[in-house]
Amino acid sequence: MGGQPLFILDEDAQRTHGKDAQSSNISAGKAVSESVRTTLGPRGMDKMLVSDDGDVVITNDGATILSEMDIEHPAAQMIVEVAQTQEDEVGDGTTTASVLAGELLAKAEDLLDDDVHPTTIVEGYHAAAQLAQASIEENVLDVDLDDDTLVEVAESSMTGKGTGDVEAGRLAEVIVDAVRHAKTDTGVVRDNIEIYTQTGAASSATELVEGVIIDETPVHDNMPTSVEDAEIAVVDAELGVKESNIDASYNVTNVDELNAALDAEQEELQGYAKAIVDSGADVAFVTDDISDLVASTLAKEGIFAAENVDSSTAKDIVETTGAKRVGSVEDLTEDALGHAESVAVEKHGDDEVTFIRGGAAAESVTVFARGSTDHVVDEIERALNDALDVVVAALDKGGVVPGAGATEIAIADEIRSEAASIEGRKQLAVEAFADAVDVLPRTLAENTGLDAIDALVDLRSEHESEGIAGVISEGQTGLVGDPVEYGILDPAAVKREAVDSATEAATMIVRIDDVISSS
Repeated sequence: MGGQPLFILDEDAQRTHGKDAQSSNISAGKAVSESVRTTLGPRGMDKMLVSDDGDVVITNDGATILSEMDIEHPAAQMIVEVAQTQEDEVGDGTTTASVLAGELLAKAEDLLDDDVHPTTIVEGYHAAAQLAQASIEENVLDVDLDDDTLVEVAESSMTGKGTGDVEAGRLAEVIVDAVRHAKTDTGVVRDNIEIYTQTGAASSATELVEGVIIDETPVHDNMPTSVEDAEIAVVDAELGVKESNIDASYNVTNVDELNAALDAEQEELQGYAKAIVDSGADVAFVTDDISDLVASTLAKEGIFAAENVDSSTAKDIVETTGAKRVGSVEDLTEDALGHAESVAVEKHGDDEVTFIRGGAAAESVTVFARGSTDHVVDEIERALNDALDVVVAALDKGGVVPGAGATEIAIADEIRSEAASIEGRKQLAVEAFADAVDVLPRTLAENTGLDAIDALVDLRSEHESEGIAGVISEGQTGLVGDPVEYGILDPAAVKREAVDSATEAATMIVRIDDVISSS
């Protein structure tokens, strides 16, 4: 090469390698994890997130916090992905997964400082994760997943998430009722449960509607606002004068020709209205515009009609009422009509919404969630969605385990007892994994107001003697007790997913020893 330097990277590229790269990535991951740690548990605190546009989000939902944060560091983004994966797969436990991933990175950093090779750490973590999964299976409770148990699961998920401890119990009952309506022989159809939010009342006003709620109201002031025993049509067409697709002009030479053209238009529009009337429909939902003349005619016939209904809303109406979506009013027949016990416009605050109750198909139900302000109702919506997901996960994905950190105490104990049988430095990584799992009950204790070290000692002692011990939020502080007796239950699927996603993210970050960035 004649002593000439060989440039592989662009001169503007930046490269960090070795321990500097590992330290940078681990620090970024730990920082993201720490940002949500104080939100964990029933006594967790909220975060206020303010965007550049001044939009404000107040929440303690881990996935929402991390998605709203403007995170640029690639390793930190992996922790965000952990929360997103947790949210997508089981709907809850995002803070748990993020905090565990951050603590696994912290313990890995200590091992790296002691010259334990990253591959050894990765192998040890994966071995420990398998032991953790086995421990979760051993801790699945042998209980019937009846309504009382599912209410406890939902309430455990919602407590501390803006619903208020008192209201969480009542909202949990609404959630379980909704899930029971959507349960089939093959499982719960989660998509058949909608949440519709409306400000102007306390969360205690939240109710379950056996049907759907839509924003659209009658297109004409003289139309009825309430129809009982309703026959329903869903039309995918514009109820107006058809326009030509070509650029054409017409030469009208006298008044008779003009009147003939106007009569033809009016006859066409009257034909739309007549077709709906003749079909026997009491209510028509149209996905396009309805002309004034058609609306006026339908109003005279006492028919409720709404226009510009979006496609997803039309789909919900079809699934609830059993109606068939038709491409033109000419296709409206008695067989194409759906049925509902009632269609009624109700005013809540300054807004009017339409309730379609008691549909013949009855596949969809809606949780009508109330809150005093936009921020409150947004947080209640997130809590209700999490509660729905955990109840579905409990029913469809393998039962429930004790909450309040009890399962994590059992996992850490199981891993430590098995670590002695693992040879070499890999044992250090397995033990470090157990220490990392302890961060969850320790954080619960801190957020509840207990001394973290004393609480951890008491938890281990109680677990050793009684076989189960968790951090119970009681009064102004907390105590160590049996979470099952207090009705604190979590889906096993949430624990499984948290262990898997946190382990995979942590081990991926630990294996990186070179970061190359180019501008």
